[in-house]
Formats: sequence, structure tokens, C-alpha cells
Amino acid sequence: MKISCLVNNYNYARFVGEAIDSALAQTVAFDEIIVVDDGSTDDSLDVIKRKCGKLERVKIISKLNGGQLSCFNAGFAASSGDLVYFLDADDVFEPDYVEQSLAVYERQQNIDFVFCAHTYFGEKNEVSQAFKSDRDFGYTLALVYWKKIWIGSPTSCISARRQVLEQFLPLPLEADWRSRADDCLVFGVSLAGGRKYYLSKPVVRYRVHGRNCHFGQKFDHSYKYRRKVAINRLIGVLASKIGYDLEQLSDVIYSEFRSQPHRTFRSLKQYLSIAMRSSISAPRRFRLAMSLFADFVARPLTTRPEPTAAAPPLRIEEGKPRLHAPLADRAPRQATGA
Repeated sequence: MKISCLVNNYNYARFVGEAIDSALAQTVAFDEIIVVDDGSTDDSLDVIKRKCGKLERVKIISKLNGGQLSCFNAGFAASSGDLVYFLDADDVFEPDYVEQSLAVYERQQNIDFVFCAHTYFGEKNEVSQAFKSDRDFGYTLALVYWKKIWIGSPTSCISARRQVLEQFLPLPLEADWRSRADDCLVFGVSLAGGRKYYLSKPVVRYRVHGRNCHFGQKFDHSYKYRRKVAINRLIGVLASKIGYDLEQLSDVIYSEFRSQPHRTFRSLKQYLSIAMRSSISAPRRFRLAMSLFADFVARPLTTRPEPTAAAPPLRIEEGKPRLHAPLADRAPRQATGA
């Protein structure tokens, strides 16, 4: 299985070398590392060329500034890996990150997307671990399409199978997603029918350095309004690009609910709400709701996993998103090319 790493950089000359080193130092080596410089105005490109300009498995792409999504588009087009890992230039992989996540993909062939816990370092030092143990989220297409539920981690904690990513990358709307483009990956994989898995071991280090474009900041109502518009546009473009019929899409609601190993009253409530909002006829909606309830009663109830003290999954803390949060509540991610 070929493995690719896509590093996106904008004006992080002081950090990008360490990020590349962490990708090069994996206990299971990347087959290719693609570093995309997004029109940096500092000496980032010189740092990148000195660091890896002569390494065969590293490809350097220098392009005009276009933002983080444009880096994902360019890097993905230049990659060839069966698995693709994403890395922001100010973050760092732990040496066993690929080894740990690759074990999930090899052990469970139906997993398409692995996202992991991480450790803040720099101006903040603590572990951000949503759950104490690993967690299979099953399929989440309906949750994203109807409820806009965000199920993922920051860019540097994300990897996915190419066969899922190529269903929606490259994506337009680059102007909307100059920053926080990890949202495009998180939503895109769900809408493409990918199965998600959470790795509870913190195998990525997220740097807090005081100049993160979004971390810990507060945003006004105007920003939140524009963000909601951008999210709705993104969901629409993803659904159109992947190719969904609303009525046929309703057929996945029941099977998706059954795919989730961890079921709670909260998840039942979410899927009942989705059933009522679907475009099928009223009698079909009623039958669907009854099927969801019957399946919930028939199978043992899953107790909600105990959250860690540092990162409770059901509330916002330090500008960090809830693991399973409606988008309106999610704090923005750090930017590239903003």
C-alpha cells in the first residue's frame, strides 16, 4: 500500500523544517512527501529546498497564494498514494503516527478515514483526547447531509483512503476555504460514504504559537453568518459532485444508523430527526422512524464513552471544536494563505 503525505505551508519558514523532519522520521516511511508552498513571502521556499530539495521521495510545489484548500487540491493532484495524510506546516507528527494509523487501515479494511487525538505544545501544553479509547463511528453520510454534524480532527490529525478522497477532490470554492479547509475533508469523506475511525492515542503535536490564525480567537456574528453560508454551499457542491438523489439518499438512513457500533439515546434522536426531515412521503417517514426505534430497542444500548478530563467531547473548550458538534458551534481552524 503506497502512502503519501501532503504538507501545506504559508509563511511558516520557522516551523516548516520541523514538520518535514517529522514526516521523514516515521517508523513506517512515507512513499512520497509533497510539500506545497502557497506563495509564501518569507523564506519558506528556501528552507524547504535546503531541507529536502535533493530527496527523491519529496516533491516541492511552489504556487501562487490561494489558501489551504488550493494547497489540498494541488497536493492531491500531484500525489499517488493509496492512503493520504495531511500536515500543516506548523505541526509535527510523532514518529509512530503512520505506524499506529496504518494498523487501523490494515486491520479493518472497511475504514476509510482515521482521525486522532493530539497534543498541544508551545504556548499551551496538554493532551486533547476526546475519548479514552479508540472508536469506530461507522458511516455518517446522513448526519452530515441533514444535520451538518462535524466528525473529525484538525488537518494534521487526518488521513484517508485515496478512493474516497478522489470522489470530491479537487474541490472548487477555494476562496471560501482559504483557511479551515480541514472541514472540506471532514464533510467530504462523510458524504462520499467513507467510514470513520477515531484513534485515541495522541500521535500528532499541534503547535500553539500565538500567531495561529484562528486558535482561541472569538469571531463576530458577521463571520459566523458568512461561515454558515459557506458551509451550506460546500455541502451542496459536495452532494452535486458526488451525485446524490435526495429521495434515494433517504434509503441510507436506516442502514447508516445500524452501522454505528456506539449508539446512544442522543444518536437515536438525531436519526429520528433526520427521518422526519427527509424528502420521502409521510407514510415512509413514519415507517422509517418506527424501524429506527425498533432497531434501537432490539440491540443493546451502548453507554456513552467516558470523556477525558482535558477534552470533553460535548462542550467547547479553549476554542476547540466538539468532536461531534453542529457546525455553528465549531471554532475555526488555523489558516493557510489567509
